[in-house]
Amino acid sequence: MVQLRGWPSFPEELPVFTPETAPPDPQALFVEWLTEAGEHVLAPHAVTLSTVDADGAPDARVVILKDVGPAGWAVATSSESPKGLQLRKDPRAALTFFWPGRGRQIRLRGPVSPAAPEVSAADFLARPPASRVEAYIGHQSQVLHDPADLDAAAAEAERWVEENPDVAPETWTRYLVDPDDVEFWQASHDRRHVRLRYRKTSDGWVRERLWP
Repeated sequence: MVQLRGWPSFPEELPVFTPETAPPDPQALFVEWLTEAGEHVLAPHAVTLSTVDADGAPDARVVILKDVGPAGWAVATSSESPKGLQLRKDPRAALTFFWPGRGRQIRLRGPVSPAAPEVSAADFLARPPASRVEAYIGHQSQVLHDPADLDAAAAEAERWVEENPDVAPETWTRYLVDPDDVEFWQASHDRRHVRLRYRKTSDGWVRERLWP
């Protein structure tokens, strides 16, 4: 068994977070933190998307944040993928960003809705060719009995993308998470971590400090 307690969690120098000066809207603070993280860590836009499966059990995987704006935080996948099917049955999700190189974490959760078809299509067509090929391969998370089947499916998908460069699958969907609450977590070496939660109310966002 490895010595789990021997590994460092965060760098010696950590950013300072002063909740009292945080903006009134969580998106503004999110963009600020995301931009800052992008100067220090790889894949700052990678996010853990958590959903609930048909049996009510939690499920999670890392995806890429596509955008953030008035409609919410956007991720994208096929509506026929496991996560797409789960969101169809229970359209709620949680997103978790974690940047250990900055000692920061952002958590949000709320209802999920699909974007307009033309928005989803534009999302797909903006993907690099290899990513479009991957989407057309299909069978995500199903058992692969023979790696040769994957090679054959990839070759067929590549041919389709080359012949149809301006066509997006009808199943490709951009999903928008419209959070009810957003929490910003800043690590501190003395374990007095700074936590600020934005909670949505009928009158707008309420900011609340949380105990570590």
